[in-house]
Amino acid sequence: MLTQYLPFVALIIFGNIENLVLSSQGVVAGVNPLKLGIASIICVSVWLIIGTFGTQILIEYVDFIDFIGGLAIFILGLQAMIQSVRGE
Repeated sequence: MLTQYLPFVALIIFGNIENLVLSSQGVVAGVNPLKLGIASIICVSVWLIIGTFGTQILIEYVDFIDFIGGLAIFILGLQAMIQSVRGE
């Protein structure tokens, strides 16, 4: 079962790192930690469901999905770093 997820390992690892960056950015911005935690759990659960069923359906498009996912993670990380440097 895990072999079908192996092409997505890099996306999963960097996506989790990005979730940590965005969560810490929310805490620094003064967001209520309880609300942020609940929202994070909901988002992670939704992505788990989408990823589980989406992987089975769209496995032949793994290269395209990895590229788009990696690009999105890169852009979000860049945005978080720029806002941190500016002090926003």
